[in-house]
Amino acid sequence: MYLKQEAEDIYNNTEYAIFLDPCFSSFGDIVNIIGVALKDPKGIRDISEWYMLSHTNKNYIKSVNEYQCELALESYAKIYNAIGNKIDVVFVSGTDFGTQNGQIFSVESFRDIYKPYLKRVNDWIHNHTKWKTFIHSCGSIYQFIPDFIDSGFDILNPVQISAFNMEPEKLKKEFGKDITFWGGAVDSQKTLPFGTPKEVKEAVRRNIEIFFNDGGFVFANIHILQANIPIENIAAMIEVIHEYK
Repeated sequence: MYLKQEAEDIYNNTEYAIFLDPCFSSFGDIVNIIGVALKDPKGIRDISEWYMLSHTNKNYIKSVNEYQCELALESYAKIYNAIGNKIDVVFVSGTDFGTQNGQIFSVESFRDIYKPYLKRVNDWIHNHTKWKTFIHSCGSIYQFIPDFIDSGFDILNPVQISAFNMEPEKLKKEFGKDITFWGGAVDSQKTLPFGTPKEVKEAVRRNIEIFFNDGGFVFANIHILQANIPIENIAAMIEVIHEYK
């Protein structure tokens, strides 16, 4: 009832898009799956142990994903029955599959352990709704992007251009016709916190020109704004946004 009321209010009384973030289907997300903050019920609570299972016990992870997938599909169906197509974008997965220098595990492991379940969710959403599907995955995920697209994702976030093999020109050229980039506006690890306002503006303009070419781009900083970012650099970023309105 709450979701229905909120969606109808935003849909009928504002010009905003509606972004649903239920986290039902973030398969393998260490926060939601292994529950590092939980003490009861007992289970795997060590992050490194969870990732090692992708090599030592894939069947265990797949059994968890299978159960989660069934629950997710039931939940998405209930939401659709209540809200319908008032939702514009749904946050399907927030699992980080990359590190600063490369992917967490092999492409083959991703295809075996995670892709089938992500594809089932995306297929259900695209077959039953008009929602666009959104995946958030930090780090160097270049090798996974073709499989994200094949899994049915419409949108990729946060587009961490500071990670290995994640140059904006390469991403746009190779994948820009098949997926929308939501992010990648400015490097939030170096340029935004440590650059000058001029450097921030130059970087933002450059990345907008790359990603916005032929469409398929939603402006966003790479992940959240950290406390050490100078206010003048945030202002510089926003000033450039207004240049493109």
